[in-house]
Amino acid sequence: MKISKIFLFLLVLVTLTLSPLGAAKAFEFDPADIISDGELNDYESMDLSAISEFLNNQDGILKNTVTADNLGISRMASEIIYNASQSYKINPKWILATLQKEQSLVTNPGPSQRNIDWAMGYAVCDSCSTDDPQVAMFKGFGTQVDRGTWRIRYYYDHPTDFNFLPGKVSTIDGQVVVPLNQSTANLYNYTPHLHGNINFWTIWNRWFAKIFPDGTIVKQADDTKIYLIADGQRRLFWSKLALTSRFSNANIIEISRNDLQRYEEGFPIKYANFSLLRSPAMKIYLIVNNEKKEIESSEVFKAIGYNEDEVIDVTDEELSFYEDGRAITMSSLYPQGALLQDKITGGVFYVEDGIKYPVWSKDVLAINYNKKYKTVKVSTEELDKYVTAANGLKIRDGVLVKSPSDSKVYVISNGTRRWIANESTFNQLGYSWKDIMDISDKVLSLHPEGESLDLLIPNTTIATN
Repeated sequence: MKISKIFLFLLVLVTLTLSPLGAAKAFEFDPADIISDGELNDYESMDLSAISEFLNNQDGILKNTVTADNLGISRMASEIIYNASQSYKINPKWILATLQKEQSLVTNPGPSQRNIDWAMGYAVCDSCSTDDPQVAMFKGFGTQVDRGTWRIRYYYDHPTDFNFLPGKVSTIDGQVVVPLNQSTANLYNYTPHLHGNINFWTIWNRWFAKIFPDGTIVKQADDTKIYLIADGQRRLFWSKLALTSRFSNANIIEISRNDLQRYEEGFPIKYANFSLLRSPAMKIYLIVNNEKKEIESSEVFKAIGYNEDEVIDVTDEELSFYEDGRAITMSSLYPQGALLQDKITGGVFYVEDGIKYPVWSKDVLAINYNKKYKTVKVSTEELDKYVTAANGLKIRDGVLVKSPSDSKVYVISNGTRRWIANESTFNQLGYSWKDIMDISDKVLSLHPEGESLDLLIPNTTIATN
């Protein structure tokens, strides 16, 4: 489990120079909170096929390794890893990250026999010799994986038998550390050095960081604060109304503190959708989603029927976080948006700022408005006043959709559809199968295909420090 100072320096240097990807953010190692209890105990995070696929996406020897397990039975390395994770109910990702931390077996195509024999660093200590019969009995890949995983479970079952405990002050490599949870204490009991755990943390976050699509609503499991993931940031909803006025029946995903901390704190979402905000220069804006629409004059303000009591005074900084939308003038029609239905044909359109967007399916209305939408019936002549958009009304961000004719599941993000490449990724991102909505191919085609989501392909470009 030893790491040289030179290696540690290189590790930090590489970590510092990794470039962020999308929603990921550079964030710092917290020695008190390396991994959550939920993460380390998530033994169902990867099934056998997911582990095999993960290893197949790497250059290391383990993708093709067949060797004896702890009982002497020849098995694929992926099966040995899976069986240990299921036997002791420990996340197989921890095994994979530890195999890499200890001997680089996941990425090394030509490890030494010693690397393989002491794969998990189990029973190897600073003052031990691997020739000692009491240590040599744990030699071999299968035994290492089994005993190492068993040991982590043993720490959970007998926490007071070991040095590191949640809430207990300890000094590790000259630094005072107070583990916040049992899982972090377990990692120190397994590897009682900071550098080894920095290495583990770096690998874990590089491979298993959960990068959530824009439009995802999240909260930390033990907290009431709710955030929107957008543009690489987490934006706090200041109130329930700020949330519900934007996201109909929002499906909130619980994530770990580490996953939340990967996102930079963005400017909070303070005000409900359709709020009226006044700048220091006395300009009044209507907030529609992420846009601010300036109301051209007091005459326009009165003509629309707004009330002065509804206006909130804000700073220029607060307004700067909204994009500029179309100004609201006397000729503006439905600046807040409205659903208009043709009295004759029954066709429904979403109308905003004089533009009408065809609604190609009732499913779109049910999804976007939580089945509580109201339409205003108007004449064909009235609808003819508005410019027809080239495309129909899109589905809101964060919704899971699929075509009835295809098994592919997508999440809508920034108006695109992002394919969720496998069941493991679907489950790891906290999605629920009951939330998938069937939509027509015509509606699906409104959303250009974006980058797929696949957590089984390690992301080597995520900055972690």
